[in-house]
This record gives sequence, structure tokens and C-alpha cells, in this order.
Amino acid sequence: MIVAHRGASFDAPENTLAAFQEAWKQNADAIEGDFYLTIDGHIVCLHDKTTERITAGTAKLKPAEATLEQLRDLDVGSWKHEKYAGERIPLLDEVLATVPQAGKILIEIKCGPEIVEPLRVVLEKTTLRPEQIVIICFNQEVVKQCRDKMPQFKANWLTSYKQHERTGKWSPDLGSVLKTLESTKATGLGTQGRDEVVTAEFVRDIRKAGVECHVWTVNDPAQAQRYAELGFDSITTDKPAEIRKAILDGKP
Repeated sequence: MIVAHRGASFDAPENTLAAFQEAWKQNADAIEGDFYLTIDGHIVCLHDKTTERITAGTAKLKPAEATLEQLRDLDVGSWKHEKYAGERIPLLDEVLATVPQAGKILIEIKCGPEIVEPLRVVLEKTTLRPEQIVIICFNQEVVKQCRDKMPQFKANWLTSYKQHERTGKWSPDLGSVLKTLESTKATGLGTQGRDEVVTAEFVRDIRKAGVECHVWTVNDPAQAQRYAELGFDSITTDKPAEIRKAILDGKP
């Protein structure tokens, strides 16, 4: 499964309706977007902790401290290209509305458990089927609560890795990853595409634990072919059309 990272974010401004629509045009199987809760209780699509980067420095609002009206007043397209001038930060339900019948969405939660109940309310109203929706998060408590309160949806725990300067060991190690997957009741692992860590043995042991394997964010065709050969359930990329072609070209 090819997942468009923040939409087709290489070509269009990330986490905007333009990027998600472009992802579907590029035949992505799924889109991935990042979501925060605003101070007035709305769920908005934004990756960074502030709006500074996607407004080219013209506004530095924190979603948790801003209202929907304040956030919707921002132009979050011009920084990418003038043809995207006027793109606004979308609401979760607007992003859900772009998903076709055969498509899926990975909803990455960028804040804490305070978003879980508002998220449940929004997802209750969507016409998408439960199998079209996957919740993903680095925050273990968010994953736990989503599994407990919305068991009809898959919820994947995300992790990146850091290498110890002296020992060269990577953390979290496989044992820690497996413990977290068990304690959160996660349905899958969303792993950073760190080739030094993500070996065939790593994937084998994750599979043995009975959970899915997903990888992010892969823009190199050769690396994408490697993860496809390792049998990952999905590959998240900024370039859905290019990475799909690379995987298809790499098949015997």
C-alpha cells in the first residue's frame, strides 16, 4: 500500500486539500495527515507545533492556543508555490471527505489524549467504513485510549530511532518495541525507514507478535524496493506516483 505523506507533499503544500487531492490523482492507496486539537475544540490538519514554516514566517500560531477562525485565516499554500495561494488549514472532516470508496486514511495524532474524545465524535459521523481509517501516533497513551475507546479502528504506534554516540546501539531496541506494541494493544508498528535497524529479522519478529508493519517516510526508489521485498504492509512517501512505479519496476 502506497501512503501519500501529508498528501502528495513533494508536489503540493503539505496537509492541504490540494495535497490530498493530488495524492488521489497520483493513485495513492491512502493518504496520511497530521492533526491537532484547537483551543476551541476543532481538529485541524497541521504537522508542526506552530504555523511558522507553512506561512513562510508570517504567523506563528500554536494550534492548542489558537481558535479555528484564527488558523483558517492563514494562507498555507503560497510558501510552496504561488499557484497554491489561498490554501487553508483543513478540518479533519474535510480531509475525510476527500477519501474515495477504495481509499484509506492514516490519521496521525500530533497532540495528547485530549484529542481522543473529539476524534471519536468526528469519526462517528463519517461515512467512511472502519477499515478505511487507521489512527497512528508516537504517544503511547493516545494509542492505548484509541484502542480502548474506538476498537473498530486500527491504531498503530509510531517510532523513530536514536543511536548512542559511544556504544553505537540504536534505541528503542527490538525488545522495547515489542513491549510497547503489547502494552498499547497497537494493531501495527509504524517504523522510521532506518535501514540499520529495520532488518529482515526485525520484520520477522514484529510479524511474530501478530502486528502489521508500516514504514515512513521513503522517497528513495531503491529503499522503497527493499521495504517492499521485506513485505511491509505500507510505505509512506512524499512521492506516491514515483515510489509506486519503482516498486512495480522492481518486481520480477
